[in-house]
Amino acid sequence: MIKSIFMMHSMDLPNELPAFERWLLRYHAPEVMSKDGPLQLRFVGYRPIPVIPEVLAYGYYNLRVTEVTFPSAQILDEIEPLHQPASHIDRIMKFTWQPPWVQQPIRWREVTPGIPARIAFSVNTPAPDIFMGGRYTTDEKSIIRWYQVTKYPKGVSLAEGEDWFLNVHVKEALQQPGLTAYFSSRACNMPGRYPVEWARLTEMWYEDFHGWKKSVIDSPPKYTKPPWASWDKYPFLQPYVDFNSTFILERPDHDYLRDARPYP
Repeated sequence: MIKSIFMMHSMDLPNELPAFERWLLRYHAPEVMSKDGPLQLRFVGYRPIPVIPEVLAYGYYNLRVTEVTFPSAQILDEIEPLHQPASHIDRIMKFTWQPPWVQQPIRWREVTPGIPARIAFSVNTPAPDIFMGGRYTTDEKSIIRWYQVTKYPKGVSLAEGEDWFLNVHVKEALQQPGLTAYFSSRACNMPGRYPVEWARLTEMWYEDFHGWKKSVIDSPPKYTKPPWASWDKYPFLQPYVDFNSTFILERPDHDYLRDARPYP
């Protein structure tokens, strides 16, 4: 299966949150459902959780994460669903890009210097690269998910970046004292959609922010900095350029296939 991911950031929280959430549920989710029709296997959303101040240095995205799951790339290629929309949306009518009752454009749509307002790309799912997992049940540990979208700096080949990530960095990151799960997916082409710009979606799980702070700030393992690093310290990728992240809980707060109604 393929999962399309959208991470969104706002420069005006909490002011624009009510209008944004109403727009998403009343307009955008139904339009997305109409565009892709029955090919959507899952369409869910997560509100990023409150974080400690130390998190803000790691390309923190604060507004919302949405995930749309589709069949495999082979099936999508065979039926070309994204070139044959299920309804009028995207061929006759434009998407509603902001709530019609808002007089000024909501700021998450604007291009913010240094912080892309939206990140969109696709990965294979379930995650094929499981570095740590299966240690705990949900009764044993609570879960906060450090949800990371990464790419390698300009001029670094994918092969070079992946060699460092898989053969050097992962082995060292596994020594974080509070880490409870660690897995990742390579970005992939979605037929008719976003060209591959990002490299990976990675998740690192902790019991709480005490575990995250101990792992990342207070007692981190010793890391090997790659010669091409765009950032001097862990994770060696420049925030808001090559490394963007947020924190979400184990379950989505919206199931749009249940909560929203598509247009005819």
